[in-house]
Amino acid sequence: MQIKAYLKPSCGWSRGVRAMFSKYQIEYEDLDIVNHREIYEEMVRKSGQPLSPCVEVDGVMLADVSGEEVENYLVANGLVERNAADTEYPINQACGAHRREDPQTVRFF
Repeated sequence: MQIKAYLKPSCGWSRGVRAMFSKYQIEYEDLDIVNHREIYEEMVRKSGQPLSPCVEVDGVMLADVSGEEVENYLVANGLVERNAADTEYPINQACGAHRREDPQTVRFF
């Protein structure tokens, strides 16, 4: 498989995509869209939208996906057999910027 992963260095969704590739020991090209404007522009051009992660598998663009969605695509297309192994990071979780890390209790009395 030829895989290009358009990822952010420290985003939860991007970390999940990396964890999924690690789980299956899949080689891929990790492309930093934050520190390389031309890579970001390539991702937008190829995917037709500005959100990440985006993963291109053998010319097929999976736009704005989680690691779980990439895993489901690979399994559904017979590219890997589902693996129940644990990952070092959740494959379907946003980073702290997208959700509250420390929710507070709301009291109504």
